[in-house]
Amino acid sequence: MTYAVSEIRSAARPRKKRLSKAAIEPWLYLSPAIVLLVVVLLVPLIIGISYSFRKFSAFKSEYVGLGQYEAMLSDQVLGQALVSTLWWTVASLFFQFFLGLGLALLLDKPFYGRRIVQAVVFLPWAVPSFLSGLTWAWLFNPIIGPLPHWLFALGLKAEPTNVLSDPATAMWGPIVANIWFGIPFFAITLLAALKSIPSELHEAAAIDGASPWQRFTKVTLPFLAPTIVITVMLRTIWIATFADLIFVMTEGGPAGSTSTVPVYIYVSAFKSLDKGYASAVAVLLLVLLIAYAIGLIAIRRTLVRHV
Repeated sequence: MTYAVSEIRSAARPRKKRLSKAAIEPWLYLSPAIVLLVVVLLVPLIIGISYSFRKFSAFKSEYVGLGQYEAMLSDQVLGQALVSTLWWTVASLFFQFFLGLGLALLLDKPFYGRRIVQAVVFLPWAVPSFLSGLTWAWLFNPIIGPLPHWLFALGLKAEPTNVLSDPATAMWGPIVANIWFGIPFFAITLLAALKSIPSELHEAAAIDGASPWQRFTKVTLPFLAPTIVITVMLRTIWIATFADLIFVMTEGGPAGSTSTVPVYIYVSAFKSLDKGYASAVAVLLLVLLIAYAIGLIAIRRTLVRHV
């Protein structure tokens, strides 16, 4: 009896070792990525949040608690930057999404030269943002660029002046550049989602007498809805934190008319040398984007249940 019990225990030990090894082994494979994420993302995030509670001067820093956040409440420049960020994000996202959806629907149909059209559509996504901003700044320049003269010929401007030099129209320059830059993202992702929709559903709807618009709204759109939500969320976050195009084209001017929150953070940190206040503004932007992402994820879960 004693021998049988000891034999069972000795057989159970290797099994426990195998189970513990099986539980640890995946984490060993993931450890390089986890270490990289901690070093590249988590550590800078913690340092940045800690900076928001300090006031930096040329040679020293001091703890001020919530002083930087209290200063934001009376910062009119930050308020204008938040409004500009909202306008920049919504306008860019609106045109990027609908133009990208239209291109995805077009490329989903077979036609002669489709591969060439795909290559041309996806090309802007491969161009560096710095080069895109520089190119569009040249296009809006009335001396070397054609766009002001085209706007004048169409009667949209009284004379061929630089759109980027007028506070009333300056934001449209980076928005147009960002639309051109971001359309391929929606075209690629939505085209992939369209390819995953079973063709039998469209055939059955056509046999039942559904019109093309009814097939789009009743078949295509419900299947695209979860993909639309996640792509809109990602692109919104990228646009809201995207400062390259604006800084290259206008540097936040003229008169702060194109100064978004990321541009304001850059100016506060590297031109005004106020790293503490810049970190506090960055934390505010982070909180707003997290709240936005949580809301969209909740919407996506609801859409997935109904598809």
